[in-house]
Amino acid sequence: MVACLSRLLRDLDLAEDLAQEACLAALERWPMQGLPDKPGAWLMSTAKNRALDYLRHRKMAQQRQQELAQDLLAQEMHQAPDFLEALDQARQDEVGDDMLRLIFIACHPDLPPESRTALTLKLLGGLTTQEIARAYLLPEATIAQRIVRAKRRIKDTHLAFDLPRGPALQQRLDSVLEVIYLIFNEGYAASSGAESMRPILCQEGLRLGRLLTQIQPQAAEAQGLLALMALQASRLAARRDAQGHPVLLEAQDRSRWDQGLIEQGLQALALAAHSEAELGPYGLQAAIATCHARARSADQTDWAKIDALYFALHRLHPSPVIALNRVVAHAMHQGPAAGLQMLAPLLQDPALQSYPWLPAVQGDLLEKLGQTEQASQAFEAAAALSGNAQDRQQMLERAHRLKAQIKTSET
Repeated sequence: MVACLSRLLRDLDLAEDLAQEACLAALERWPMQGLPDKPGAWLMSTAKNRALDYLRHRKMAQQRQQELAQDLLAQEMHQAPDFLEALDQARQDEVGDDMLRLIFIACHPDLPPESRTALTLKLLGGLTTQEIARAYLLPEATIAQRIVRAKRRIKDTHLAFDLPRGPALQQRLDSVLEVIYLIFNEGYAASSGAESMRPILCQEGLRLGRLLTQIQPQAAEAQGLLALMALQASRLAARRDAQGHPVLLEAQDRSRWDQGLIEQGLQALALAAHSEAELGPYGLQAAIATCHARARSADQTDWAKIDALYFALHRLHPSPVIALNRVVAHAMHQGPAAGLQMLAPLLQDPALQSYPWLPAVQGDLLEKLGQTEQASQAFEAAAALSGNAQDRQQMLERAHRLKAQIKTSET
């Protein structure tokens, strides 16, 4: 709704307000009138009607029609071949999807990169300010300030709400890719809430990724991102047991992995590799996911190759989270003691102090080394940091199980 209304109104704040009004109307009417056959269509129709009412009230609709008429008249005055060429280019560049369109608009180069992604995730990703802060390992207040400043800059400087074309569109591609992946990743591993996953966000990330590769088929990193999301999404059905509890990768039933999505991911990765001499960050992550997809069992996973790929990824795109992921791969390749040694400097990294998977990895390595008491303490620390109810419960269960082992050994 926000994406559609922004296109109509060219005003983000007003689009958000009218979208909320449509939701309020549903809360008032549906309990009395019953749920409509197509709730999403009802909400969109209500939001559009409120937008049209606003436009009529402010006489903006007539003004907009005049602007469109003037644009058409100016185009007709061009020479026919030039006009046809411009029209053909417009068709090639056009993004018909409102969601993807607004992502490109919110990723305007006049906005700081961190503000672009925070604003877009808030508007279109369904993420709260707290969830965005967790994704970036930053205080919630910092993210809130970025969003407010981005909206103010758009409003004060009258940034264009028109879709960029050609080279201008290409300039925004990196930010758009980042936003789409963060939307997907919040669905794949929810940072808060009662559920460990939010599949609808995974589906939306995949949809936007597929649409983006249709618009930019030669963009290697767009293909790499699509490959990564498809390969990760292939495991969704196996990531929860019959009771809805999370299942770790090594314990998953691989027969439940979606082979169709795996094939889509492999095809997209092949296109990415064909387009560039070296894979970018998303392509490298997709290559890591491919190692898991091709292994018939956890024991057959090529951890040496994954370790090397994480090394290349961290060199290309340094990040404390990527460094932590490499610790896991290195431990699987060289043993838990080697992993614990590599983990040591990350335990002092300020960016990871509120990241629950840091003590979780530490606990796992300590448990494998037989340091049961320290492992239990690490899992308790991970549970205290986790904003997701299921992840927190899983960490507490591991801590309690280890404590029970300690008591048994003492008796």
